[in-house]
Amino acid sequence: MKLAIFGGIYNNYLALEAAIADARARGVDDFYCLGDLGAFGPHPDRVFPLLKEAGVVCIQGNYDDSIGNDLDDCQCGYTDPRDNHFAQISYEYTYRNTAPENRRWMRDLLTELRLEVDGIRFLLCHGSPRQTNEFLWDSTTSTHFLDKLARDHNADVVLATHTGIHWQRELSEGRRFVNVGVLGRPENDGSTNVWYTIIRTGNDLPKPTGSAPWDSTVNNTPIQIEFIPLAYNHERLAQEMQDEGLPEEFINTIRTGWWTTCLEVLPSRERRAGKW
Repeated sequence: MKLAIFGGIYNNYLALEAAIADARARGVDDFYCLGDLGAFGPHPDRVFPLLKEAGVVCIQGNYDDSIGNDLDDCQCGYTDPRDNHFAQISYEYTYRNTAPENRRWMRDLLTELRLEVDGIRFLLCHGSPRQTNEFLWDSTTSTHFLDKLARDHNADVVLATHTGIHWQRELSEGRRFVNVGVLGRPENDGSTNVWYTIIRTGNDLPKPTGSAPWDSTVNNTPIQIEFIPLAYNHERLAQEMQDEGLPEEFINTIRTGWWTTCLEVLPSRERRAGKW
């Protein structure tokens, strides 16, 4: 089997469209999205037809829960006043521009999904299996904790997103924790591309063509995890964001690849990798 896993879309329908086309060209069997369909970008309602037409199975992120249940904020988990200021602008724009039928659709999404593929138990969640908006970072999350998380939730491979930066960790007995990245915005690395993940299981795994592949065996089944860098029409997205009156800080991130908001949540190592 070959699975495409998308992280937060953040209204970036152009990246979503490009990711679906790219994954199809790679022969992917099934598509999954780990939530946060809205935020940050323009035109929220343009995301939903793409998801439905491609048969992307979605779970609920904190943003989807908030929009679907008419809450006052995104439940993003920020504590910094500046980050919360920009998060509120993004949330209110997305809420105003999301059709009622799409809000209802998000409200009814599952908060997690379990799959068994070739004998491997996958757990798909947003932030973590224990908390939707939990930030799990490569630099600060211990392997011991991730091992316990996987064991406690009876999973061989835990797939998550929420942080906006992809990474993976090999755990005991071949288990894995994988942050699949996000489609919504670049990764605070000065590159304008975004990321998604392809997972292959079974025999005769091909040589990867993307970045940072990992091969291993889980329950006697070969598995390959490949992070895919994705180029899309980011200049068009930036122009549409500008036309919609979204903050210049958001637009600069799309054009430069450097985060200008949501910086307070970054641990020291991830913060130092950025420009600001």
